[in-house]
Order: sequence, then structure tokens, then C-alpha cells
Amino acid sequence: MEEEKYIKRCIQLAKNGLCNVAPNPMVGAVIVCDGRIIGEGYHIRCGEGHAEVNAIRSVKDTSLLKRSTIYVSLEPCSHYGKTPPCADLIIEKQIPRIVIGCQDPFSEVSGRGIKKLREAGREVIVGVLEQECKQLIRRFITLNTLHRPYITLKWAESADHFIDRERTDGIPAVLSSPLSTMLVHKKRAENDAIMVGRRTAILDNPSLTVRNWYGKDPVRIVLDRTLSLPTSLHILDGNVATLIFTEKEHPSQHNLTYIKIDFTQDILPQIMSILFQRKIQSVLIEGGRQLLQAFINSNLWDEVFVEQCPTMLHSGVKAPEISNNFSYSVETHFGRTILHHIHENKLK
Repeated sequence: MEEEKYIKRCIQLAKNGLCNVAPNPMVGAVIVCDGRIIGEGYHIRCGEGHAEVNAIRSVKDTSLLKRSTIYVSLEPCSHYGKTPPCADLIIEKQIPRIVIGCQDPFSEVSGRGIKKLREAGREVIVGVLEQECKQLIRRFITLNTLHRPYITLKWAESADHFIDRERTDGIPAVLSSPLSTMLVHKKRAENDAIMVGRRTAILDNPSLTVRNWYGKDPVRIVLDRTLSLPTSLHILDGNVATLIFTEKEHPSQHNLTYIKIDFTQDILPQIMSILFQRKIQSVLIEGGRQLLQAFINSNLWDEVFVEQCPTMLHSGVKAPEISNNFSYSVETHFGRTILHHIHENKLK
């Protein structure tokens, strides 16, 4: 189908913005005239031109716009944000036909861009590859409908389902390969924030940065109820923006923001609310076992990546458990390790 072909290209283009557009959604746009693509664009970076703007700017002969179709994976915006409304630009350029993948879930836009275009006499088609387009912006949808970040859980485990040995010598079990470590850093670059518990911060002293991949470091999040974490830890070095959730009052410092919450109550809803207010769209949960299990038990997750290593540990820290009957939907081999992936939480 002609329309599906061009919406697929919109999705392909949109994915180029994965690491830079949050809290905005990834969007791609294609302009077609006489069966030929004359312009393409995607939302490159938050605060800059939207996909439709970039696609229109790429057209060399703008006179062709008056008899073209613009395909866009997400409904064109109709409100003034950091940029003017894309629906107004489409009307101004006299593009007669608009094909849209899915409607915008954002309350300030939802349906209004479509209405504005139709009231201007434009032909508007909505819902081409709708599920694929919604999947593309699943993080944006989660933030704007559930009022929390999109949560991805990640851990590495042995063949007998342990994530670490008993630390009698202080040395952790090596369960990841260089290739899978690179993949983890890629996932860090693709998420707004990364979170660990207090025990992981002390035992592993992780930097939680993007070192083996290109991209910006995620905001680091750590739990430190009594503010007893040693200041010598990498996570408190101030090199990357870091949120520390605690029960104590503490002044914020350079790149270190201390946030007081009530640890006598369920802390996860409190944290999710604060992250939503800060427009943190996605969080990668890297451990440890207690923190990962808390998210699972609260049914507070959207994707899971489990790296399974052939090594047998026989004892140690048990891996988190989702369900005895749960099966992983995707399996990828990376040398000696296998990456299992649950692409979405169907229990929600």
C-alpha cells in the first residue's frame, strides 16, 4: 500500500532522534509529489524544528508543495511551544493532503491539529500503521498518559539464575561480555536516566555513564535513605547530573540534587511523580536485585532485558523473578551470552 510505504519511511527517519528529542516524541515526515519523495525530515533535537518543518525546508522546489502529500508519523502540533505550530505551517505552504500515522496523546494537541487542518480544507487521513507509530512513541505516551517515565529493567544472570556471587572476596562475578557491555552503554545513551539502589552503588561503585558508546550520559538516580553513601563513590563525583532520594534534608551541590521523600510509605510512586514533574521520559533500572524486584512486584515496568551467561554460580544473589509462567518474546545471541527481551509489559 502506497500510504504504508511512506509512513514506514517516516518511522525509519524518526528513530534517528532517539537520543536527543526527549521529552518530545520521535517523529518523521516525508513529502511526496507525483509518486516521488521531494522532502524528508525528522525531529532532531528537543527545542529545534519538528519533523514537518525539517521536511518542508528540505524541498528544493517549493512550488511543488501545493500539489503534494505530507506523510507524518504523528499528528502535527497545533499549539505554540518552543516552536510554532506545524499545522499552521502546513496550511501556510498550501499542502493539500496530509497522511498521519497516529493521533497525538498530548492533551494540548490531541485531535486539534487534525481539526485545524480539516477546517482549512485539507484532506486528512489518520491511522496508517497506527500501532507501529504508537510503538515508536511509547515512551512519550507513557509519560503523558500514565504520568510516569517509561521503565526498562536490565540485569545479567548466570545460567542458574544468579546475578552475583557471594562477595567474600569483594570481587563481583563477570557475567557480561565486551559486546554486551557495549550494548548496555548504548541503552544508557537511549534513556533519560539510570537508577540503582544503595547496595549496588556501594558494592559495584558504578559510574553509570556512556563510555563504550556515543551519546550523552543519562541522569543518575540513587537511593540513599540515611545519606550514608561514601562521598568517594563515582555516583557522587558531580561529573554527571545525579538525583539522590533520601529522607533527610540536604542542600544540593554541583550536579547533585538531594530530594527528600517519605521512606515510611511506598517510595516508588513518590519517585515516579517527581521524575514525571522533571519530564524525565525514560529510566533504565540496572540494579540491584532488591530494587529490580520492587519494580516488578509493583508491576511498574515496560520492558525487560536479561543477559544470560553460560557460567554457573551455584549460589549467591538470586536473579529477579517476573513470573514462573513468563516467556521472553525476543532472543538475541551475542557470542557466549544470550540477550532475552520482553518488549512490553502485557500485565499492565
